[in-house]
Formats: sequence, C-alpha cells, structure tokens
Amino acid sequence: MKNQQQVFVTMAISAWESHIKRTDKLFDGLTDAQLSHEVSPGRNSGIYLLGHLTAVHDAIPVFLGTGGRVYPQLDVAFVSNPDKSGFAIPAANDLRTYWKEVNTRIANHISTMNEEEWFKKHTAVSEADFAKEPQRNKLNILVNRTNHLSYHLGQLMLLASKNG
Repeated sequence: MKNQQQVFVTMAISAWESHIKRTDKLFDGLTDAQLSHEVSPGRNSGIYLLGHLTAVHDAIPVFLGTGGRVYPQLDVAFVSNPDKSGFAIPAANDLRTYWKEVNTRIANHISTMNEEEWFKKHTAVSEADFAKEPQRNKLNILVNRTNHLSYHLGQLMLLASKNG
C-alpha cells in the first residue's frame, strides 16, 4: 500500500502528464495560421502562449534542482514582456520543437525523483522561509505549473475553432 506522500506525488505527476498530453494534442492540431490569432480580441496570440509556456516550463528543472535552462532567451519575448511588445520571436515550428524538448526533459527529471525529494524545498525559497512554509516544496512547483498550464490550455482551445 502506498503511503500518503506517494499518493500525493502520483496524483500531481498524473495531472501534469495529462495536461501535457492534452496541450501537445492541441498544439499538434493547430496550424501556424491558427497560432497567429489572438485567443480572443485584445488577448494573447497562440504563438505567444506557446512561447510563454515553453519559457516557463524551461525553468522547472532549475526550481527542482535537477538541471539548468536550455532556452533562457525566450524570457524577453514571452515572460518579461507582453504579447505584441515588438521583440523578435522564433518561428512557430521552432517553438513547437522547443516545447517538445523542454517537456521531454521535465519528464526525464520527474521520472528520476523519489517521493521524499518532492517534499524538499525548491531552489527559489530560502531555508528560513521553507522552515516557516514547508508547502513551498518541489511538488508545489509541479502543482502550480500544472495549474498555470491548465489556465492557458483553456485559452488555447479557443483557437481550434479559428480558421487560418
């Protein structure tokens, strides 16, 4: 029988994997023209959200303490600044490749972590703050990033009905 920590870790990883799979399917089904549309008037474009999610996910191994960034250059156009800010962005095909690579790296990192590691502090919290707030752990990074992905996945689904 699994202990509570194993159950929580399994639940979080399962939710993460499910959301990644849904998002992959959506990105694979959207044309570059559809990605160029705003999800709704005055909102982010699909290409911006693809870059944004890729950049945010690229930082996950840093927070988990399992690796470094591969695409830190994406932050300027997709994290530090809003859509349509005028910064150069990679082509949609390149972003699609980065997205797959980043999430494959995360899957590899996740598969090597045991349940005790998930309840240790993540790298962006101090020892003192972690002592006061033990929920600021590595598992919480995965839960928060899953929620973030879910939010943007809902937006991205609006693109499926838009024509090129």
